[in-house]
Amino acid sequence: MVRAMNSSPDSDKHHYDNLRGGSENAGRTHFGFRDVAEDEKAPLVQGLFQSVAGRYDLMNDLMSGGIHRLWKASMIDWLDPRPGIRLLDTAGGTGDIALRVMERLEKRDVVADNASRIMVCDLTPGMLAVGRGRALDQGVFKGIDWVCGDAERLPLPDSSVTAYTIAFGLRNVTHIERALSEARRVLKPGGRFLCLEFSRVVVPLFADLYDRYSFSVLPAMGAAIAGDREAYVYLAESIRRFPPQDELAGKMSAAGLQQVRYRNLSGGIAAIHSGWRI
Repeated sequence: MVRAMNSSPDSDKHHYDNLRGGSENAGRTHFGFRDVAEDEKAPLVQGLFQSVAGRYDLMNDLMSGGIHRLWKASMIDWLDPRPGIRLLDTAGGTGDIALRVMERLEKRDVVADNASRIMVCDLTPGMLAVGRGRALDQGVFKGIDWVCGDAERLPLPDSSVTAYTIAFGLRNVTHIERALSEARRVLKPGGRFLCLEFSRVVVPLFADLYDRYSFSVLPAMGAAIAGDREAYVYLAESIRRFPPQDELAGKMSAAGLQQVRYRNLSGGIAAIHSGWRI
């Protein structure tokens, strides 16, 4: 798993800045602040989320003070799901986005049928098991398909969905560019891409406080609540390794998505990026 964080938040930030300035060797990538072989990352990510699956949603509430719910609501507001949507929610194993979209459709008196369909695709079986259980607990027996798959190799044909969402999952893939290209591939012309992800804080004083919270409080909370300190060390590190807002927008454009825009949330702690396949 990820190395323990024994250094201070300031030294972590300095280490992060050094990593951002360097270039990755061929066949190598990052897992948090660790350098690993590319073929190691997906199993490491899968093992991490398998470990925390049962407490994943609880931890999201605790570590964000429930604000992640507002962020997700903002993404779904921007998506504005309509009758006939064919949505692929990638890295959405616990069903949080899928069930929220189902709720929006029900408010529009849309019956889940072959016209409106949601597929949840996640790399980790344990996360999908949590999502299926949540759906059953909420009385959702149809309208959502649960599929184990990789964001870089989606188990879908070309031009098969009208919308693609990914919330707090893109930073965990090995090759962001491949995941973005796959998103464009499976979208129909006129289809919408939305990514909700931790991003770069744009308020300097707030950024320092956020760094200290991330590297000190989150790992301790992960150890106490989820029983896995290292998973939340990785969370803090992976956020710092993720491209900032403008850089991610550039990668989306390079992947062929158009009309790319983003919105900062909570001072840039998170951001929603939007693009279209035209």
